[in-house]
Order: sequence, then structure tokens, then C-alpha cells
Amino acid sequence: MGFYVGMNMRWLLAAVAAAGLAAFVIWGGTTAPTRGAATTGSKTPGSEVCDAGARPANLNFTLKDVNGAGVSLASFKGKVIILDFWAMWCGPCKVEIPGFVELHEKYKDRGLAVVGIQVQDQADGLKEFVQQFKMTYPVLVGMGHDDLEEAYATWGLPTTFIISRDGLICRKRMGLHAKEQFEKDVLGLL
Repeated sequence: MGFYVGMNMRWLLAAVAAAGLAAFVIWGGTTAPTRGAATTGSKTPGSEVCDAGARPANLNFTLKDVNGAGVSLASFKGKVIILDFWAMWCGPCKVEIPGFVELHEKYKDRGLAVVGIQVQDQADGLKEFVQQFKMTYPVLVGMGHDDLEEAYATWGLPTTFIISRDGLICRKRMGLHAKEQFEKDVLGLL
């Protein structure tokens, strides 16, 4: 009997905790200020996008583009960067690409750089893939650059990083996300 009372009590406590969390979210619970947010309640540009404790992005890599030319990630410093790790075989990656193309075209003149890093595939067929998906942003070959994947801790695909103009990783998004989510992240930094 004591076992069943204990089990019922745990379920009751779990239900109360879940209801409390739901109420907190629904009625606008607050969170701690993010990096760069002023304590007076006003926010600095991008503070709603950068996670607290954002760390610097390692841009000390040079990769080949689809034409075989070397491209340094450091050449994008000073821009807001969407750095997308993807593969040609990855279904969710393919779903996100048209949104990245749209964002690139819409915000490149305001300082957005979308950079795709193709990993886990040989470069064979990459040029045709880029043409088929009308990828107008730089696409770089990451295959063989395990140090790059380790630097960004990419354990699944797609994995996308939003990097601020001052080189901080503000967001890491794993899995499939809507273009609107990336646009919201970017607009907070442009």
C-alpha cells in the first residue's frame, strides 16, 4: 500500500510542477538578462538573440568552395553570419536551403553572410547540387576538416550557428528550423 501512495504522490507532484511551468510560460515568465542586456530593462541590439555566456566563434579556417578556391571564414568578420553545417544526403538540410537562399538575397546588403559548409559528403556532385538548389551564398567543402566540426561541436545535421558582427556565437540550432526563426535571429543582430 505504501508503494502505491508513494507512486501517486510522485505523479501528483509531477503534475503540479508541469502545471506551474505551463502557467509560467503562458503568462510571460521572465528570464535572466542575456549577454549585453542592460540591467535597467532596456536591451542592446542583439541581446535578445545572443545566449548568455556566448563564446567567440573560431573563424580560423580556410576551406575550398565549389570551384576549388580557398575561402577563409575570417573574411566574413564584421558581418552577421549564418554558418550552416549540412550534407547532400540530409533531408532536413535540403528543406532549410531555400530559406537560407531567401535570407541571403534579402539581407546580404545589410551585412548578412550565409555560409554553407557541406560535411560528410565527398565534393563529387556538389557543384551540381548547388546549381539545382540555386544556392547563391558561399558553399564550402568541410569534408576532411574534422577539426572544424570539433571546433563547432556538430554532432548532427543540420547544425546552424548564428554569429554576431563581433564574432560571438549567439545561437546554435540543431535540426530542422523554419526560415522565420533564422530571420528573427538575424534581425536581432543586423
